Amino acid sequence: MKKFSTAACIVVSTVVFATLPQFVQAASVTPASAKTPRCAFKPNAPDQHVVVKGDTLWDISGKFLQHPWCWPQVWGMNRDEIRNPHWIYPGQIVYFDRAAGRLRLGRPANSGNANVRLSPQVRITALDNEAIQSIPAGVIEPFLSQPLIIEEDTFKTAPRIVATEEGHVFLGTGDRAYVRGNLGDAKDFQVFRPGKPLKDPVTLQIIGYEAVYLGDVKLVRTGKTPDEADSFTVTTSKEEMGVGDRLMPLPAKPIINYVPHPPVQQIDARIVSVYGGVNQAGQNQVVSINRGADAGLDIGSVLELSRLGAVIKDTTDEKKPVKLPDEKYGQLFVFRIFKNISYGLVMEVRNPVQIGDIASSPE
Repeated sequence: MKKFSTAACIVVSTVVFATLPQFVQAASVTPASAKTPRCAFKPNAPDQHVVVKGDTLWDISGKFLQHPWCWPQVWGMNRDEIRNPHWIYPGQIVYFDRAAGRLRLGRPANSGNANVRLSPQVRITALDNEAIQSIPAGVIEPFLSQPLIIEEDTFKTAPRIVATEEGHVFLGTGDRAYVRGNLGDAKDFQVFRPGKPLKDPVTLQIIGYEAVYLGDVKLVRTGKTPDEADSFTVTTSKEEMGVGDRLMPLPAKPIINYVPHPPVQQIDARIVSVYGGVNQAGQNQVVSINRGADAGLDIGSVLELSRLGAVIKDTTDEKKPVKLPDEKYGQLFVFRIFKNISYGLVMEVRNPVQIGDIASSPE
C-alpha cells in the first residue's frame, strides 16, 4: 500500500546530544501525568520497550499510559518536535523515567555511560519504510483522498459532466468529457456520483452524501465563451462515469504527522455512518461523525466513544423510568475534517461501534 510520501528516500541530519538530559531540558512540555489524571501511567508500566518494525507511537505509548493518545504530553518534547515522529526507529529503546514522569528515547537518565559523547551523524534512509508512524497510517491513507463526503451546499454547486465525446454513454481512461460549472483555479478533479445521504442521528436532517468515487479527470481546454463547455480528459477510471456525474478538485496529499490531542472546544458528536455500508465497526475501521471544522474539530482530535444509556423501568420501585449511564468503550482518532462531518479511525474498542453512538471530548 502506498505511503504518504512519494519520495524514495530522504537525508536526515541527526545530532546525538552528549547526554539525554540535555535533550529533554530543551523541551518545553510539562509532564501531564503530574497534573492531569487522565494522562497517568499504568501501575504495571514496564521500565522500557525495544522498538520493533510495525510499532506505532500509539502502540508504544499504550504500553506505558492509561490513555495512549496522551503520548505528546509525556515525551518531554515541545509541540514542534512532536510533530515529526521520524525520530524513532526499530532497534531503539524507549525508557520510562519514573522520577520525571516521562518517556525518554535512548539511555536511562542515570546511565553510567551518560557522559559519552557521540559524533553527529547523517542517516540516509527511506523514512516511510523505517521510521515508525504515529498511528496505523496505512489504514487511513485511502481515505485522505477518497472516498468523498460531499456536504449539501457543496453538492449543489459542483461542476457536472454535460456531454461525452461522440455520444459515448460511459467514459473510460483517455476519453473526453465536457463540463459546465465553476472550476475555480483547479485543473485536476475527482469525478463522483452522489451515494447514500448521511443523516444526523439527532436531528434526522441530511447533512451530506457519502459519494461514490469514479475516477480523475484533467482540464485540457477552457470554454471560450460563457455558454461553451470546458473540455476534460479522463486520466483515471475506477468506475464508469457519464453525464450528470459531478466534479470536485483533487485534494493535495501532504505528509501529515498526526499529533493526538483533545479537541480545543467541547465536542458532543454522534456516529453517522460506518464506511462500507455496514451498521457496526471494529478496531481500525473508519466511521463518520456529525461534527467538523465548524464545531472546532481539527486533525488529530481524539474523542471518547460511548453507548447511550438506555431508559428502563425500575422493577424495584413501581417501574419508574431510570436512565442507565452512558458506557465508554473506546476512542476515535479524527484524521479528515469537512465543514460539518469528519472521518475518524476507531481505536481500542471493547464493543462494536454502532450508528448513533456518542463521540465526545475526553473527560
